[in-house]
Amino acid sequence: MSRVIGLALAQVAAASRALVAGSILAEGGTEAEVGRALAEQAQALGPMMGPLLEYVLNLHLREQVRSDVIGRAEISSGRLPGAQDVTACFADMVGFTKLGEDLAPEELGVLTGRLGELASEVAEPPVRLVKMIGDAAMLVSNDADAVLAAALDLVKRSESEGEGFPPLRAGLACGPALARAGDWYGRPVNLASRITAIAYPGSVLVSEDVRDAAPNGFRWSFAGERRLKGIEGRVRLFRARREEES
Repeated sequence: MSRVIGLALAQVAAASRALVAGSILAEGGTEAEVGRALAEQAQALGPMMGPLLEYVLNLHLREQVRSDVIGRAEISSGRLPGAQDVTACFADMVGFTKLGEDLAPEELGVLTGRLGELASEVAEPPVRLVKMIGDAAMLVSNDADAVLAAALDLVKRSESEGEGFPPLRAGLACGPALARAGDWYGRPVNLASRITAIAYPGSVLVSEDVRDAAPNGFRWSFAGERRLKGIEGRVRLFRARREEES
């Protein structure tokens, strides 16, 4: 526990230092002047850290408790209280971690920014872009056909970005999920994330429920049954393509 707390404090300290240093350096001055100003600003920032850390801790605790409560409700009743049936989709960049070893942070930022733009373009109602998570985008909709079409479109658009843009892959699952504070919770969200992690580059892989919910306008090929981390039982998977594609 102490190691986790120490890591969190180190991250907060690093972020605070970067914030202070960036504002001071922008003002110019000699090395001595910058050093003194940096020390003074860092010292002034110290008293603010207590309330900030308390806020961050409470935020994370709230989300973890919420996740626990949802998980138990799902187990006991088979359905989340207040849930609605949706199709969740994750699309991420293949090989992004390795790219992080070769590219500068600014270049990685350009790639993830472009992914956000592409995801925003395909997320037309009733599909919604829920959030960007590093090198991944999360889409959701109560219309399985619409979100599947958006996922296929997103993967296809990424292929037109050129060799410098990593290939995308997407995973989809559907079922009851709960919306809270702009995010979604529940089995289809977790399952879609797990499916994405095993999809091939350039492919859109879905659960059997998605195939059944979106029967028209798509072609399917059985991709086998898999055991996925954190998911009960074996999951039947299908690769989706547009009907007109060869």
